[in-house]
Amino acid sequence: MLTDLPNILTLSRIGAIPVLVALVAMGGAITDCAACLLFIAAAITDYLDGRLARARQQYSELGRMLDPIADKLLVGASLMMLAGTDHLPFGALYPAIIILAREILISGMREFLAATRISLPVTKLAKWKTGIQMTAIGFLLAGDGTGRLLQMPWLPVGLIGSVLLWIAAVLTVMTGWDYLMTALRHIGRHDGASKIAS
Repeated sequence: MLTDLPNILTLSRIGAIPVLVALVAMGGAITDCAACLLFIAAAITDYLDGRLARARQQYSELGRMLDPIADKLLVGASLMMLAGTDHLPFGALYPAIIILAREILISGMREFLAATRISLPVTKLAKWKTGIQMTAIGFLLAGDGTGRLLQMPWLPVGLIGSVLLWIAAVLTVMTGWDYLMTALRHIGRHDGASKIAS
């Protein structure tokens, strides 16, 4: 299963994380640009691994386990590095905290519901949230230094990234609330069924 192309792409996303961390830690315009490009490449693998798995019928429990883990590791590591290197201007630290808190909450709910054989399907709004969130992190990793490097000093890269991260945080709260209500309904039905069975 590890040699299936979708799983290789997922594992490459995890493998890119230490390189991304190192590039951000260097703190130069060139390394910021490289970090942004690496993050974009990793985000593309997130899109490709699912499509390839469906096209090739290469579904596996390993892939189902690794894919969300890789996504959360990539996003979490990127946001923590951005916070630690002061790359979150215009109050973007607050939406970053909201996004990380929501990821932990949803992961906990999914783990609990998995024990009751219930899954939380990904909604269209959640997909939009992910797309905006990934775009925001890409801009924030690039930073204003990349704009100057590309001879576009007038482009407010950091501001664009911060605004997009705030938008992603709003969508994060909305989708998180939907998931929470869905999970609570499932838990209520499961408890009710357990009482009837007993």
